[in-house]
Amino acid sequence: MTDAPNGDLLDRIAEDFADDRDVAMGTMFRSPGLRVGGKIFAFLGHGGELIVKVPSDRVRDLVAAGQAEQVVMGKRTMREWVELPALGDRTATLALWREVAREAHQYVDSLRRLG
Repeated sequence: MTDAPNGDLLDRIAEDFADDRDVAMGTMFRSPGLRVGGKIFAFLGHGGELIVKVPSDRVRDLVAAGQAEQVVMGKRTMREWVELPALGDRTATLALWREVAREAHQYVDSLRRLG
């Protein structure tokens, strides 16, 4: 059980990957997250938003749709990272987060297999 804002949602997303032995819970910036092959693909921000790594064109789509914001670290905009805030409806939040977490998993898994 994850003791963070929206940690229960991350736990439910983690259940989706229960049969994938390459996926494990981990941390990113002291926040709970999911790793594939040791590489983080999704984690909770300190405010309870879901932060994921997806291709830059998908980042643009999510931002343009108003569903996410690009992650900025210091003065640097991270081109492959977006944060998705929790929506007013937890069921809708979980549905969106699950979809984007699957995309992030596939993307990061493909990157690690190339490297």
